[in-house]
Amino acid sequence: MPKAPPPTVGFLLHDVARLLRKRFEQHARDSGLTRSQWQVLAYLDQNAGIQQGALAELMDVEPITVGRILDKLEGCGLAERRAHATDRRIWQLYLTAKAQPKLKEIRAIAEITRAEAFGAIPPAEREQLLATLGQMKTNLTAACQKPVAERRVRNG
Repeated sequence: MPKAPPPTVGFLLHDVARLLRKRFEQHARDSGLTRSQWQVLAYLDQNAGIQQGALAELMDVEPITVGRILDKLEGCGLAERRAHATDRRIWQLYLTAKAQPKLKEIRAIAEITRAEAFGAIPPAEREQLLATLGQMKTNLTAACQKPVAERRVRNG
């Protein structure tokens, strides 16, 4: 029986990210919010005043999807849309004061999930992993700004 090839970095990163999301959702099940709602809260905490389209781009979803999530978060009193100071067509997005306890909750859940993921991995190895992933992100961000070189696929 042939030996299976080792996992590629893309597949392994995808699986780890999927499992992190799954475990986070298990911990957050009784919070009253969905993972997508948590994600919007986290992004708004770091990007106060962002516009809906830019937030959708950060989340890699369609603006209408973000709009629906924001409608629910506004209904819960956790987020708000504010008119831009000089352009009536633009709405800026902000968290409300009521969101602060939820952010504290999300950070605690995230810390528990990270601790489970890292387990007994020593701190130095954790730091090296984060540094390596950060460099990969930097490399790919730069690469995505350039056109793709033409590739020739050979058959046979």
